[in-house]
Amino acid sequence: MSYNKAPSITAETINPRVKIIRYAPCGEIVKHAARLEQEIEENPASIPFQEIIYCNLGNPQVLSLCDNPALMDRDEARALFSPCSIRRARRILNSIPSKDTGGYTDCRGIKCLRQVVADGITARDGFPSTADDIFLTDGATSAINLMMQILIRSHEDGILSPLPEYPLYSASIILHGGTMVPYNLTEDNGWGLEIFEVKRCLEEARSAGLTVRAMVVINPGNPTGQVLSVTNQEEIVEFCRKEGLVILADEVYQENIYAENKKFHSFKKVARSLAYDENDLTLVSLHSVSMSYGESGRRGGYMEVSGVAANVKDQIYKVASLTLCPNIAGQILVSLAMDPPKLGDESFESFDKEKEQIRSSFCKRAKTLEKAFSGLEGVTCNKLEGALYLFPRLHLPSAAIRAADFEGVSPDIFYAHRLLDATGIAVVPGSGFHQASGTIHIRCTILPDERKIEAMVARLRAFHKAFMNEFRGSQQVMNDLRR
Repeated sequence: MSYNKAPSITAETINPRVKIIRYAPCGEIVKHAARLEQEIEENPASIPFQEIIYCNLGNPQVLSLCDNPALMDRDEARALFSPCSIRRARRILNSIPSKDTGGYTDCRGIKCLRQVVADGITARDGFPSTADDIFLTDGATSAINLMMQILIRSHEDGILSPLPEYPLYSASIILHGGTMVPYNLTEDNGWGLEIFEVKRCLEEARSAGLTVRAMVVINPGNPTGQVLSVTNQEEIVEFCRKEGLVILADEVYQENIYAENKKFHSFKKVARSLAYDENDLTLVSLHSVSMSYGESGRRGGYMEVSGVAANVKDQIYKVASLTLCPNIAGQILVSLAMDPPKLGDESFESFDKEKEQIRSSFCKRAKTLEKAFSGLEGVTCNKLEGALYLFPRLHLPSAAIRAADFEGVSPDIFYAHRLLDATGIAVVPGSGFHQASGTIHIRCTILPDERKIEAMVARLRAFHKAFMNEFRGSQQVMNDLRR
């Protein structure tokens, strides 16, 4: 008997869609940062800094009691946990069929927790939500992939997505066999969304034979940090209703608003305020505990699906069931995030104080980074209104652009690599977010550690000054040679 000794899976035999997709926040810059981190550990004298500052990604009592229910019956529990936390943990455990956090749940999540989320949405928006419309998920990412599986039938199905984009969307659309239909945000207008631009892109896609099925809107924006006005949201709702498009509303940064004249409004609230109900518009809203609440690794999120027929919801349920169920820790955290302590609860004052401290800290860090980038030579940076990211534009000397071309990389990648090698600051090149052609950007995350901000800013300023001087000098030398 002969055996086939060739590998069963190779780079040539995997799904070609996998090879096409890119996810810049965890791309080559981050891999290079990891190599430098290893070099620091093995040979610290060879590197001009002693730590990597990761600016590429945006990175509880009740949960502890749910995982260790025996603690609630011990006398010392009253000294360690608030009465409010103990009551919540008991209520959550009693709602779980197995009465512990180690078993499977409904594939949509525990019904009691879905109802808590629905009640939280109702309180936030002033319009009713029901548990049957809620799917708890392993972060918003899994909800996005789930909806792409439902919406995309072939490459002839298109999804409208903003540029610059969060690359998960283009990757998910490609991976599921669809076609991304990009629409451009306007940098000179604070990364505003112009509805005539979306309409132009929709008409071009339809003329090319595509069936455009949905429109992705990220509010607050990633990587651009803008917050949509209610008027802009109303335009989007009217547009999608008229054109028969599903609104995929990515609202994971709803707690991260820094501009004093801006406020978050969910798309569901805007649609209901316009008197549109489930018969008028299909809307999928996404939220998670990753960004607003800093619990990225817990993988907790939800999607609210409204305006779909019962038999469609059955199909969404079927696809969700393939993963058996979302993790229980994430489910619990989402329910807590949507049902925070209220005035009169024992833990309200400490919760409210901590929340305000976190919000103030985010706001301070955002303004510090915004000021730092805006003060650099040849850098313009729009005001950060929300989310966790700055997307400054670099106007580099022509000599630097030619140097990048000589190395076979784009100018943003060239700059980001030089920044990382010189300072240990890891940012994401703007090309990973499909920045507008002819522009150069980087995306920088608001650091989670306030103590590192000043050190990072000092390194950034010193590097940028040296970089600009180096290539401005190179340009002068070339000009002299030409003369």
